[in-house]
Amino acid sequence: MARLLQAPPKFHPSEWHIANKMQCARTESQKSRSERTIAESQRLLDEIEKTTQKTQSDVNKKIEQRQEDVKFWKQELDNKLEQIVHETEVLLTFKTRLERSLESCKEPLVIVQKCLLNRQRRAGIDLVRDEVEQELVKEAEVIQGVIALLGRTLEQTNEQIRLNRSAKYNLEMDLKDKFTALMIDDYCASLTNNTPDIRYADNAVKIEGNFVSPEDWLDFSNISVEKADKQRNNSLALRALIDGILSQTANDMRKQCEMVNLAFTNRLKEVKDAKHKLETLLAMVMDETASQEENIAALKKAIADKEGPVKVAQTRLEARNHRPNMELCYDTVQYGLISEVEEITKNIQRQDTLAQAETELKSLSRQQLSLEEEIQVKENTLYIDEVLCMQMRESVYINNF
Repeated sequence: MARLLQAPPKFHPSEWHIANKMQCARTESQKSRSERTIAESQRLLDEIEKTTQKTQSDVNKKIEQRQEDVKFWKQELDNKLEQIVHETEVLLTFKTRLERSLESCKEPLVIVQKCLLNRQRRAGIDLVRDEVEQELVKEAEVIQGVIALLGRTLEQTNEQIRLNRSAKYNLEMDLKDKFTALMIDDYCASLTNNTPDIRYADNAVKIEGNFVSPEDWLDFSNISVEKADKQRNNSLALRALIDGILSQTANDMRKQCEMVNLAFTNRLKEVKDAKHKLETLLAMVMDETASQEENIAALKKAIADKEGPVKVAQTRLEARNHRPNMELCYDTVQYGLISEVEEITKNIQRQDTLAQAETELKSLSRQQLSLEEEIQVKENTLYIDEVLCMQMRESVYINNF
């Protein structure tokens, strides 16, 4: 217990001085190290500040440059989009022209088919494969060829419109992305160190797998622009082709229509001339028939007029045959009577001209009937060609669409 209450050991004054000196030395050394650290820290802070400011300034310039690049390509895409939209709208008007032209071919085709069908109703010798029929068949072939060509061109136009719209869609999607990117970069350019909503973002510096290189970014927009230019050029060429096709087909149809109408005009003139000749012949036959009928009547009257003298002569002969005995003499009277009967009989028998005249009259009647039937055939042909066909063809008008 006495040991526990023993006073702590006491140091020697020299030890106390040494301890103080060492404490001062350590303090000075620590102060010196601290001052060096502070100086180094200040230098580092200054360097970091300058580096940070420089880096941030560089990034700001890169953002500005990127904004300019995006704006440039956005303007390019806007221009190409405007061009392809305008070209598509114009091409749609050409499509409408094609559709109207195709629709306008239906009526002429129906009319030419009706003309061919109506002309099958021609009768007799008039049912001939004449120039009109040949031109009508050719016209039907021309119209059907035009319909086929316009149909193929319309399909090609629809496909080009689809390609134009595809190019337009690609441009719009690219523009939409660039607009979003520009909005984001504008927001980034507006940020400063004092902006209230800046914050730390975990994994912000991690590059995801869907990042593309600047070259790929540039190529993507280039490809969109090139595709739009290609489709626009194709569309321009197609419009020129459509213009040529519409003009040529209209000219072909119009020319063939004129050829058909000319053939109809010539044929109508031929048929009318033939009908006029037949009517002239019919009038001549009817006149001849009347003359022959008068001739036959005269012949019959002449024969009838000889009946009295024959009867008188024969009655006299019959009576004189009853003379008695030697009075039954072949005298001059008897001789004269016999000669008279023979002469009159012979003259009557020479009237075979009547039979010939009657035969000729029958032939004339048959010829008259034949002419009347042929005239009727010509009238039927004229009705078909002039009334049914030509009047129907007056409604045919070939437009330049």
